[in-house]
Amino acid sequence: MAPRQKKQRTEPKYELLYHPEIPGRGEYIRLAFEATGTPYSDVSNQEKNGYKKFQNLITDANPPVFAPPALLVHGEDYHGKPLVISQTSNILLYLGPKLGLVPEGDKIARYHVNGLAITALDFCSEAHDVHHPIDIEQYYEQQKEEAKKKAKSFTKRRIPKFFGYFETVLSENKEGDGKYLVGKSLTYADTTLWQVLEGIEFAFPKTVAKLSKTYSLLFSNFRENIKEHEGLKEYLTSDRRLPFSIGIFRHYPELDA
Repeated sequence: MAPRQKKQRTEPKYELLYHPEIPGRGEYIRLAFEATGTPYSDVSNQEKNGYKKFQNLITDANPPVFAPPALLVHGEDYHGKPLVISQTSNILLYLGPKLGLVPEGDKIARYHVNGLAITALDFCSEAHDVHHPIDIEQYYEQQKEEAKKKAKSFTKRRIPKFFGYFETVLSENKEGDGKYLVGKSLTYADTTLWQVLEGIEFAFPKTVAKLSKTYSLLFSNFRENIKEHEGLKEYLTSDRRLPFSIGIFRHYPELDA
């Protein structure tokens, strides 16, 4: 699927509200915009005093946002205020039809796309919980021994379970030829899973190196296809692409296999 032309500013203007300097869960939203050539503002990273603006917007939203990411949509009002949508999967569900990232004319397929995206996000959450298994408010060093125990289970059982599931989805989607999860073109389930795979490899490179040959569709077909997608290729090598560091996915050598 070729990227769409940049849309005119007469259409709704999207503002991504997320923490600065880390890809985090905001990256799943960025990838949807970048893949389709849709203009958006990454408020905390692109605007002066952006982080303060981000904090004010999620506080003033109706209802208030529990945690980022959130999406501010200019041109669409809700009870007299600009529309603000929260939760990663919810934002993607909203954007999917608008950006052409769900199969056209098949409303049920939209829920298949969303279900797969949510499953990938579950994988993401489990990866995070490896380095913070006891208390999200404590430092990793305060729960390091518990994290080692969690990592052993995650690398031995949970990673192969998720890899195996998505490998099966790819193999059963005959239209996608091992390159797409649903249908024959890019959906936000693809971009979401792709980002999770990147994060898992960053956090657990030895584990992924051992398993990648077993799941050839997932790594040889799917992952490389998304990486070379015309709408994403430039973004992925640009300085707009934020590197992994101490966000959701973290590399601690002692937690890898």
